[in-house]
Amino acid sequence: MNVYDQANQLARSIRESDEYKEYQRLKETAYADSTNKALLDEYKRLQFKMQLKMAQGESMDSDDMERLQKISNLLQFNSDASAFLFAELRFQRIIADVYKILADVSGIDTELFQ
Repeated sequence: MNVYDQANQLARSIRESDEYKEYQRLKETAYADSTNKALLDEYKRLQFKMQLKMAQGESMDSDDMERLQKISNLLQFNSDASAFLFAELRFQRIIADVYKILADVSGIDTELFQ
């Protein structure tokens, strides 16, 4: 079996995993509500902006940081949104673990990304 066939098999295994199925189910539930969708989209946008700023050695604008905190608080008390975010975190952990395995075999230093 060649590497691409194995990569495609890994992709199928991930799609068939309980974690992925739960992540997709909870995502669909959370995003079904337009308010949740807007809050989640803004939360993710601000989160990405913060990560980008941190990677550049900069700090996030205080207004954006306050907005991120407020949205985070709202999402924390929304059962659909918080369940989705926790499932997303668990699924992202699997993807990160797989990436680490691949990086280790290829000699990429993953310590740089932590």
